[in-house]
Amino acid sequence: MSTQPLHLFEGFGIELEYMIVRDPSLELAPLAPELLSAAAGEEGAEDVERGEVAWSNELVAHVVELKTNGPAPRLVGLDSAFQRNVEEIQTLLAGMGARLLPGGMHPWMVPTRDSKLFPGEYNEVYRTFDRIFDCKHHGWSNLQSTHINLPFANDDEFARLHAAIRVALPILPALAASTPVMDGGTTGFLDNRMRVYRGNARRVPQVAGAVVPEPVYSRAEYEGELLASIYRALEPHDPEGVLRHEWANSRGAIARFDRMAIEIRILDIQECPRADLAVATGVVELVRALVDERLCAHERQRGAATADLAALLWRVVDEGDQAVIDDAAYLEMLGLGGTPRCTAGELWGHLVEQLVPAREPARGTLDLLVERGPLARRLMHACGDAPTRGRLNEVWTELADCLSGGRLFLP
Repeated sequence: MSTQPLHLFEGFGIELEYMIVRDPSLELAPLAPELLSAAAGEEGAEDVERGEVAWSNELVAHVVELKTNGPAPRLVGLDSAFQRNVEEIQTLLAGMGARLLPGGMHPWMVPTRDSKLFPGEYNEVYRTFDRIFDCKHHGWSNLQSTHINLPFANDDEFARLHAAIRVALPILPALAASTPVMDGGTTGFLDNRMRVYRGNARRVPQVAGAVVPEPVYSRAEYEGELLASIYRALEPHDPEGVLRHEWANSRGAIARFDRMAIEIRILDIQECPRADLAVATGVVELVRALVDERLCAHERQRGAATADLAALLWRVVDEGDQAVIDDAAYLEMLGLGGTPRCTAGELWGHLVEQLVPAREPARGTLDLLVERGPLARRLMHACGDAPTRGRLNEVWTELADCLSGGRLFLP
């Protein structure tokens, strides 16, 4: 980040996580150390810079993360930049008999068998997480997400941004869910990544809280209450304070005062950067409209109850775009006053129509996501009710091909 904090919507940070798998079996391949070393031309490299995009790792050795190399001034064009980096990685992995696989979870991973921690600079952090929470489970080693970082410059901007993001969070899986399959079968839920994410820190429940963050609207309050409660709860398990950092907070949106940004972490990764950046555009425009009070007053956003927002979130996690929203007060906050109920997909249709101009490059993709449903629903349609392992391999091979070709998954 720059030395001077950016103001609201002056920059954007995007992070995309992908699995590395064997080709053609799609079995997990812990090759991130070898990939990063090959790209950097240096053994043991953990970071690679390619202009506006950088590569790194997250926790386990089968995951590579692509991220904006500092804040980007705009979202337009980032999909192409990420796609170019995906293609470079694919070329390197091809020489190792591997490829990238998109989607928020591997469909048949056995975490106790397939998990291998990344052996790098942050290994002490990873080992501490593993010792406390046992990271060889779905909620740790089998989840790939898209993160959006939005900046703020002071307490007033933090308050406005945090209030808006809290209101927006519950409906994001209706646009972004991509994980209907886990342990080799469909579960009936669209966002299994968020279902396992919810319980990944159950040994210290203060770490994730209700996933929807509490209504705190200043840095002093956030650090002195929310983060302090996490650190106190972790202390008996981590007396050395290895995890005593703001990134230990596992809520669906976390304040990163080290970079003066709020990081939205609730989005499953999609089939290609084009889809991810379209989802990011929809999310950013919704948050911007709330911050600007075009949908409802800031004070009303501040008063939204965490329990109500969390209850709606878990309904949308399970049912995605077909989840029924019958909270008239919530619908009014999002510009549908007088509407007693609608589905989350219908709400997104209204929001995209109202907030994303037709000239916006991502608009066509967003319209398609509203029409066809999130990736999870399209995957369910392709898999059928009781998919065989062979069918899962066919569907996820097509998903991997979508990433390679930069195209949407449209069965």
